[in-house]
Amino acid sequence: MAKNREFGNRRLHSLLGVIPIGLFLIFHLSVNFMATKGEETFNGAVHLIEYTPVKLLVEWVVIYLPIIFHAVYGIYIAFTAKNNLGRFSFFRNWMFMLQRLTGIITLIFLVWHIWETRVQAAMGAEVDFDMMAEIFSNPFMIVFYIVGIISAIFHFANGLWSFAVSWGLTVSPKSQKIMTYVTLIIFVLLSYIGVSAVFAFV
Repeated sequence: MAKNREFGNRRLHSLLGVIPIGLFLIFHLSVNFMATKGEETFNGAVHLIEYTPVKLLVEWVVIYLPIIFHAVYGIYIAFTAKNNLGRFSFFRNWMFMLQRLTGIITLIFLVWHIWETRVQAAMGAEVDFDMMAEIFSNPFMIVFYIVGIISAIFHFANGLWSFAVSWGLTVSPKSQKIMTYVTLIIFVLLSYIGVSAVFAFV
C-alpha cells in the first residue's frame, strides 16, 4: 500500500512538473521575452494577463497548488534519494544530482521572485517594465536571477527526460538518447529566451 502510494505520488510529481508547471514556465519566459521588443510591448503583455477574468482562481489552481505539491514532494525526494550508480551511466548520475540541486535553487529563487512581484503587486505595486528595471539596477540581482532562471529551465528540461522514462514514452536506450538531445535543445533555447529578457531590463 505504501509503495503504491509513493509510486503514485512520484508519477503525479513528474506529471505536474510538465503539466501545468512546465507549460507555465514556457509561457512566463515568453511574456518576459517581450521586454526585448521594448517597454511598451512588455507592459502590454503583462497588463493583458493582469486583466484576465478569474485570474486569481487560475493562478491558484493551475500554478500555486501544483507548485506547492511539486516543491514539497521534490524536497522529500531530494533528501531521501540516492544516486543509482549501478543502474545509470556516469552522465545520468550527474543529471540525477543536478536535478535535485537545481530543484532547491529554483525553489529559493521562486519564493523570492513571488515576493518581489506578486506579493508586492498585492500590496499596491504595479508589475511592469519599471519594476523589473528597478530590481535589475542591483548587479547582484542580475546574477541571482540568471542563476535562478537557468536552474529552473534545467530542472524542467532534465525533468522532461525523467518524465518520458517514468511514463513509458522512452523505453529503449536509443529513444532515451534522442530525448537527451531534445531536452538539451529545449534547455539552450529557453535559457537564451530567459537570459535575454533579463538583460532587456538592464
